[in-house]
Amino acid sequence: MIAFRALILASALAGSLVANVAAHGGDDTIAVPVLRADVTVTGDIVRVGDLIENAGSFAQVPVYRAPDLGTTGTLATAQVINALRAHQVIGVETRDIKQVSVTRLARNVGAKDIEEQVAHALEHRSGLGDAASLSLTFDREPQDFRLDAAFTGALQPTAIRFDPRSGRFDVTLEIAGESAVTPVRLRIAGTAIETVEAAVLTRNIDRNDLLKSSDIIIERRTKAEVGGDAVSREAALGMQLRHPMRSGQPIKVADLVKPDLVQRDQAVTVVYQAPGLYLTTRGKALDNGTEGDVVSVLNLQSKRTVTGVVTGRGQVTIQTVTIQAVTAQAAAPQGAGDLTSSIASDNSATVSVASVRTQPIAKTE
Repeated sequence: MIAFRALILASALAGSLVANVAAHGGDDTIAVPVLRADVTVTGDIVRVGDLIENAGSFAQVPVYRAPDLGTTGTLATAQVINALRAHQVIGVETRDIKQVSVTRLARNVGAKDIEEQVAHALEHRSGLGDAASLSLTFDREPQDFRLDAAFTGALQPTAIRFDPRSGRFDVTLEIAGESAVTPVRLRIAGTAIETVEAAVLTRNIDRNDLLKSSDIIIERRTKAEVGGDAVSREAALGMQLRHPMRSGQPIKVADLVKPDLVQRDQAVTVVYQAPGLYLTTRGKALDNGTEGDVVSVLNLQSKRTVTGVVTGRGQVTIQTVTIQAVTAQAAAPQGAGDLTSSIASDNSATVSVASVRTQPIAKTE
């Protein structure tokens, strides 16, 4: 130990490594410099203090250039010892280490992170929606890149410009580092378009087809294409279209109608109804119609065309004529076809059957 101490002190006089001195029980002891097998650095230089423990005042002396950001390099132990000797660092304990691995730490910044920060910078600006609804097109696509680990700040916008007429944006992002490090700045330009989720047809659909689950997929489309009238998948299922539409078209609320309960040329039941009166006969629909629609129907008994309201599947209801018209027809010759009636004791109630030929109907007492 005495000989080693003398070697270290003599070397120090020549500008070599000065070992750390610690007091233990009143005796001065030397902390032996020891080689590290695994080294991590945050900058682009590997220093003596990175390679060995107990480097003392020579810890900041540069030895090697560090590997590329985020990579690991290896050095043979003999090569490291020779490099240290060239810097007057001697007497290093190797502990049978064969090679030294040097890893340069880095911060990875992904292209996805850049896109998300730009979207958040633009959301709700000049009428735009949430960040998730924005479709961004970049003049130059963002790329993944690495920074020194010293850049620990958040990726955040420092300057934002957006033209709502053209959709053009220009956003500057910044990543701050340690106090002595100049922040990294990124300037990103491109176009932002707001999109909405829309129900889109997977095939050509005719006017009379009911929309099924397989007919619809959900896609994001530009708000300019769909407007504020986009329909959800659930609202579209089981409905009909007001007009034929092609595959790939987004469905709007205005495109949908309730399914037809009556179709043109379909045999329907015609109901003549009023307080105290309920008559049914057979007819043929001359129009398509959903619930509440007014359609024309050919009365198969009288061969006259009447107008009524669709009130059920295959059913059209006609109202608003007087019971006196019904009773006046009671003596008329019997016609073919099924007819049912039910008349209350109030003979002055009003019902619409002026255009219907009926079978004799008995009044209740």
